[in-house]
Order: sequence, then C-alpha cells, then structure tokens
Amino acid sequence: MEITNLEQNISDIQKSIQLHCKNCGRDTADVALIAVSKTRSIPTILKAVDCGMLDLGENKAQEIRDKYNHFSTDVRWHMIGHLQTNKIKYIIDKVVLIHSVDSIKLAKAIDKEASKKQIIMPILIQLNLSHEDSKFGIDESRLYDMVTSIARLTHIKIEGLMTVAPYVVDSEENRPIFRKMKDISVDIASKNIDNVSMRMLSMGMSGDYGVAIEEGATMIRVGTSIFGKRDYS
Repeated sequence: MEITNLEQNISDIQKSIQLHCKNCGRDTADVALIAVSKTRSIPTILKAVDCGMLDLGENKAQEIRDKYNHFSTDVRWHMIGHLQTNKIKYIIDKVVLIHSVDSIKLAKAIDKEASKKQIIMPILIQLNLSHEDSKFGIDESRLYDMVTSIARLTHIKIEGLMTVAPYVVDSEENRPIFRKMKDISVDIASKNIDNVSMRMLSMGMSGDYGVAIEEGATMIRVGTSIFGKRDYS
C-alpha cells in the first residue's frame, strides 16, 4: 500500500467501525481510532492527520519526542508501547494517555514526573490475558492489588485497561480475550475505588479490531490497515 491509499484505507476502516458498532448496538462516537504511527515518516503521518487521524499511537518515547514538534496541538499522542522509567520525562507533557502501565514502579515514576509538571497523567493498566512471554502486561490475578496501590498516587488517574491480544488468522479466536477484558473492567468498576475509572478499554488492532469493538473496546490501535506493512529494512 502506497501513501496515496491512506485516505481510502482510513475511510474503509471508519465504515468497518460503523458496521461493527451497528452489529452490537453501540455508538460509533464511543470508539476512538488510534493510528499507530510507529516507524512512519513525518510526511506520511501528516497526510494521515490531514485525513482526520488526530489520535496517534507510538511505541517508543523517543519517537514521540522527535515527532512532537512537527504537528499541531490538535494531535493527541498516545504512548502504547512498553515505557522505561528513564524515558518518561520525554513524553510526560506530550501525551494524552499512557496505555502501557504494567508495574507499580512505573506508575510511581510517572507520578513523580507528572508532579514536576503539575499535571494529572491519565493511564491504563496493561494486562497480559494471553499469558504470552513475549508480551508485556500483568496477570489479571495481580490487577486489584496494583489498581488499589496506584490509585493512591496523586498525579495519576487510572482510566481503564489495555491488552495486546495474540496474532491470529481468525479474529474470532481473540473474542474470549476481549470479552474477559470487558468483564474484568466491569468487576473493577463495581468496586468504586477512588481515583479509578474503567471507562477506557484499549484493545484490538488491524487484524481483530472488529471483534474487539463488539466486545466493548473504546479504543482500537490500527497501524498496518492504515499505513500498510512496515518496511524494517
């Protein structure tokens, strides 16, 4: 896929989102499409922004830092990859949401940097529901204790959960994972913990976002279906 296909790709995805929302009786306004712009060039990303993609997801703090000043303040940057504590300072005042908090240590480091900027940093807790060694995220058995600990921090707001489902050929294989995520979020929400909301569920990517939407995703992270396959050469 060339850059000339961007507008069509985005249009096709938006139509697909509408269809899946209709299938499960949801409002399309409740699902945010995050364009995963990692490794993409500035001109390519700018073209996507011109097509209406204002939510951009990056896996590396350095990429957000390096790209940030090339874009208007209308763009909303999301940190969706594993975040090292020593890189938080690069993005703390640049992102609208950190999707990938997977330890109390990381949360405390985010809280410290947020306090320096006198901001409240919205975060999601990353779960590894597929229990794959190659993926970051915590086991669901640790979630409640982590949430209650992080909720005490004064410059962080827990807004929900994130997960990265396995790569599958048939997206239906990931439906149980997305359904489990939704169930877990409902359970945590029912506990009415101060400083904790479960209004955001970041789940679903190019291969399975439709199923994720039907199971309650409020954010889908789509890269390949927008920009085409990455060239890592």
